[in-house]
Amino acid sequence: MQQIIPESNSSLNQFGQKSVRKLGINPHHWYVVARSDEVINKPLSVTIWKQAIALYRDSSGKVHALEDRCPHRQVKLSHGQVVANELECAYHGWQFNSQGECAKVPYLAANQKLPSCQIRHYPVKEQDGFIWLFPGNETPKIEPMGLPEWDHLNYIATVSVINTHAHYSYLIENLMDMYHGHLHQDLQAWAEASLQNIDEDENSVHAHYTAQSYYKIDKIWSISQLFFPALRRLHSEPLDVSYVYPHWVSTLGQDFKIYCLLCPINETETKAYLIHFTSLNAFWRLHKLPVWFRKFIKDSLFGAAQKLLDGLVIQDIKMIEEEQQAYLHNQEIKNYELNRALVSVQKLMKTQIEK
Repeated sequence: MQQIIPESNSSLNQFGQKSVRKLGINPHHWYVVARSDEVINKPLSVTIWKQAIALYRDSSGKVHALEDRCPHRQVKLSHGQVVANELECAYHGWQFNSQGECAKVPYLAANQKLPSCQIRHYPVKEQDGFIWLFPGNETPKIEPMGLPEWDHLNYIATVSVINTHAHYSYLIENLMDMYHGHLHQDLQAWAEASLQNIDEDENSVHAHYTAQSYYKIDKIWSISQLFFPALRRLHSEPLDVSYVYPHWVSTLGQDFKIYCLLCPINETETKAYLIHFTSLNAFWRLHKLPVWFRKFIKDSLFGAAQKLLDGLVIQDIKMIEEEQQAYLHNQEIKNYELNRALVSVQKLMKTQIEK
């Protein structure tokens, strides 16, 4: 793994962006397309980089993913319904199995065979509260990144959905650039970020900052700092942010961990799930309580940081959408960037597509 020390400003002037803003995705990774509780007894339509996909659960509760297109008349299968283990088209009632094969036509004559038409099916996994989908056309050689904190009793989760009219590169750059805390003011969990070094390889960029954190979750009442700003006190903490293609993860000291799970839709539209975890690891007495009680606490506090997280998302979306519009208005304009982490991020995006 290569370590990079920030260089002088002169080497970062006229930060190029033209080719990055039109990049597609490397399909040979797992992307998050929905939360588990979004896929119920009706098919759900999702899109991953211009591919419309219908998600559905069969009679056993297993999730499947098919191309969202009935080959009969090309209408969306997600308009239909789930019948036992098959997905039924709303138009004429044709049914398709989990492999995308036509399994039934209700008006098929006795002397007719089922049509040989087949639609694409996608590898899909339900893991850590989310539906992970592999859009590549080869057998997956890697596993989803996963969220080990999702079911861990020592972590309280909050989830915010990001829907932005911008290329995914803008969102990743925003998340990797800790200097933009200036935007968030009272909503920010840290201040005075300073980039120390960068580690990178062919699949990831890890930017290591130091910062002053407003929160310290070390006493039973510490969680109240999320709601009462007057209780917050600045203290030094390491702030690490990582672009582990195609997703993002951040840790602030021992108290907070945040993931951003991406689902790029097209060149000017991105969906993502931002998951914030507050750690209860410091409460050793809590760990001695019965598991059922600890689970009750975890479930009861789900979404405790919702107002904070949603506020951050709204502010970030406004900025990255303005960046996107500025680019569309004049694609020849150049940015002047002083954060080397973003240079590394753009390099990684291009490298992944070249694969």
